[in-house]
Amino acid sequence: MKIAVIGTGYVGLVTGTCFAETGNQVICVDIDEKKVAKLSSGQITIYEPGLEKLFLRNQKESRLMFTTSLADGIKDAQIIFLALPTPPGEDGSADLKYVLGVAKDLGRLIEHGDYKVIVDKSTVPVGTAEKVNAAILASATAHGKDLKDSFDVVSNPEFLREGVAVDDFMKPDRVVIGTESDRAKKFMSDLYAPFVRQGNPVIFMDEKSAELTKYAANSFLATKITFMNEVARLCELLGADVDMVRRGIGSDERIGKRFLFPGIGYGGSCFPKDVQALVKSSQEVQYDFKILNAVMDVNENQKLHLLPKINSYFGNDLKGKRFAIWGLAFKPNTDDIREAPAFYMIDELLKAGASVAAFDPEAMTNAKGQLGDKITFVHSQYDALHGADALVIATEWSEFRTPDFARISSLLKNKAIFDGRNLFDLRLMEELGYHYVSIGRRTIG
Repeated sequence: MKIAVIGTGYVGLVTGTCFAETGNQVICVDIDEKKVAKLSSGQITIYEPGLEKLFLRNQKESRLMFTTSLADGIKDAQIIFLALPTPPGEDGSADLKYVLGVAKDLGRLIEHGDYKVIVDKSTVPVGTAEKVNAAILASATAHGKDLKDSFDVVSNPEFLREGVAVDDFMKPDRVVIGTESDRAKKFMSDLYAPFVRQGNPVIFMDEKSAELTKYAANSFLATKITFMNEVARLCELLGADVDMVRRGIGSDERIGKRFLFPGIGYGGSCFPKDVQALVKSSQEVQYDFKILNAVMDVNENQKLHLLPKINSYFGNDLKGKRFAIWGLAFKPNTDDIREAPAFYMIDELLKAGASVAAFDPEAMTNAKGQLGDKITFVHSQYDALHGADALVIATEWSEFRTPDFARISSLLKNKAIFDGRNLFDLRLMEELGYHYVSIGRRTIG
């Protein structure tokens, strides 16, 4: 098939590359000339394990191309994916200006009789497919066109986890497609057939249900994480161990093992935005979604859960203290720093008069763009420890899990570790003589 993907952000680039991998001809469109030039020259613009190999292979085979021209991108496309930003507005609702802006352009560019399937791949509020359909028709009418029966708008939400997005796309648990058009169903069934050969379901439903499915899925996962963080707080007060509780409840198949690890809150581009947007959508129909309001409140507090413990250790005086931060990305195996808990911690430490030296395996460039010279960026996890009064762990990168503790001890001024991701064994920390604070477990030292 011939496919256009509008937007070359995280979702767009993964979507375009993976569709090209199954033999489709894909053109990705973006208004950012510098980004398109980089991509066209073979420079991938995001870090995602396994993506670069597919990207370069399909570009070499001329199945994956890039342009700044929307007209050229969609000219021969049978299916057009909208993978555009939907940032939260001031009131928490998803901003659809980019999606609807492109919809208007499509109304101007699509020709009568040249049937195309327009696919909302972006995470969008319930009712967006109707708005996109209306925007295309209004624009077409304004340009003297009748596009009746020339297109269908489909909702096809993505369920990609950063860090494993290629596997998620190539071997999806399920594919959700919202459309009531038999013609569009045929196109989408054929497109996804190579990805579900093992029998994982392609679930067809109406557009509104598909749109809500995405928000409901992410909101449930955010709730699961937040519940475990609440349990962790209770464990600290009662003297229980959250790791034991996690194992105890995770073995129940009704609950499952995933998304039960406590920490310093969720971040990223999806969970914060999607929970907020679903709450806003609920408010618009006069429904008070109490659970999700609580989830947002708890998560905000959780990001700074370690700060009172840091303050207590240093006698409530952080002025002049230096902290090493391991991890800046919101999760491992990505360079995404959006809503990363590390940045909330850094901000508070700086306000208290402390200085920070930070390291992350992949997110340093993005972090420098946001923080500038407010902190010191170093070349390795151990470089961050030089002259530091304590170590704070904010992201659970694998290379942080089994460090050289003798080296850590020799570089830190104090043998103090504040671990927001529960990387280390309590007995080991006790044997090594550390002051060790984690989440939902007893404090060592």
